[in-house]
Amino acid sequence: MADNKLIASVAQTESKIFLIRGQKVMLSMHLAELYEVEPRVLVQAVKRNIERFPDDFMFQLSLE
Repeated sequence: MADNKLIASVAQTESKIFLIRGQKVMLSMHLAELYEVEPRVLVQAVKRNIERFPDDFMFQLSLE
């Protein structure tokens, strides 16, 4: 039964990874859900520890 749960979890996670312009992208709301935190908490944690992440780990879209 645990294997079925793991397979479902992997499939659910993979369904939230998008390929945009050849790059795999996951929205902060989906990543926060994976870590069971609020999106704003995830973004805040990344900003506070930005040196621990690769340069292309996070970006924010703007109206431009």
